[in-house]
Amino acid sequence: MDIWNGLDEVPTDLDGSVVTIGVFDGVHRGHQRLVTSTADKARELGVPAVMVTFDPHPRAIFDPQNTPPLLATVEQRAVSAARYGIDAMLVIAFDEEITSWDPEEYFRNVLLETLGAKAVVVGENFTFGSQASGTSDTMRELGEKYDVDVTVHGLLVDEGDVEEGSSSHTVCSSWIRDRLSEGDVVSAAGAIGRNFTVRGVVTRGAGRGGAALGFPTANLYFPDSQALPVDGVYAGDLRILPTQKDPSGSEVGDMPVDAHLPAAISVGTNPTFSDETRSVEAFVLDHEADLYGRKVTVSFIDHIRGMETYTDLDSLITAITSDVDATRRLVPRD
Repeated sequence: MDIWNGLDEVPTDLDGSVVTIGVFDGVHRGHQRLVTSTADKARELGVPAVMVTFDPHPRAIFDPQNTPPLLATVEQRAVSAARYGIDAMLVIAFDEEITSWDPEEYFRNVLLETLGAKAVVVGENFTFGSQASGTSDTMRELGEKYDVDVTVHGLLVDEGDVEEGSSSHTVCSSWIRDRLSEGDVVSAAGAIGRNFTVRGVVTRGAGRGGAALGFPTANLYFPDSQALPVDGVYAGDLRILPTQKDPSGSEVGDMPVDAHLPAAISVGTNPTFSDETRSVEAFVLDHEADLYGRKVTVSFIDHIRGMETYTDLDSLITAITSDVDATRRLVPRD
C-alpha cells in the first residue's frame, strides 16, 4: 500500500479515486464499514481506494489539553486499512493553511484537485473545514455541486445483551478507550473487531525479570500519546514482526517469527521495585530468545488481575507463576 505524507506526495498522475476521510483511530468495526464500502466502490469504478487520515490527532491542534491517547499509530492504521482493501493512505498534518480552508475550499483542494475523487464515503458525525464547520450534510451538498458521489454511513451501534447486563452503545474510539481504562480488553476487542494490540521495539529494562525472578520479559515503552490498558496483568500474545533477514516462518532463538506466542503481560510501573517508568512487559511462555531491538506486537486477550505490590520476591514469584497458569488457560495456541 502507498503512504503519502502530505498533499504534495500524492502522484500528479492519479486518475481518480474513491476516498474516505477520518482519524480512523483503532480502525474499529465502525471504521471498517467505511473502509470496506470505500474499497468496494473503488473496485466498481476501477480506481484506487484512498483513506485520508491525520497525524497528529486534530484535537492536538485545536484542543491540546484534551487530546486523547491514540489506539493505533499511523503505521498500524495503514496495516489495518490495507487488510480491508485500501490501496493508498494520505496522511495530513494540520497546518495554518489547511485549518483556514472553509469546507468548500477543503473539498476542492483535497478531494477534487489532489485526489480526483469520483466518490467519497464518510460517517454521519464527520466534520471538516475551518472550525469543523462542514458536516456530512455539507459533504453531500458539495458532492451534488461538483458531481461527486457521496455516501454517508450511520454510526454503528451494538445493542448489548440484557442477560449479561450490557447496554447498547455506539462503537467509537472513545468508548474503546474507556473500556481499556477499566482493563476490559474483552469488550474493547469486541468493538475493534480484533484484540487490542500495541507495536514497538523491545528495549532493555531493569534486567531483573530473568535474573531475579526467572521470568525474562520483552519490555516496550510508549509515549503518553499511546493508549494502553489500565495497569495490571493480562493474558495475551507476542508476535515478532518479520524482516528481510528473518522472514515469516524463521526463528529468533526458539521463537517462530510472525507467530502469535502466548504471553503473560504486565502493564504498569512495577510498584514492588518502586519503578517510575510505565512499561508493557511480556513474558512469552515456553520460548526463549534475545529480542532486544526487534519490532514486535503485543496483543491483549483477557484481564487476569490488577497491579499489586509485594513485600518479598517469593510472593511476587508465586503471583507471576499463577499469572502464567492463567495465561495457559486463556490464550489459544497459534
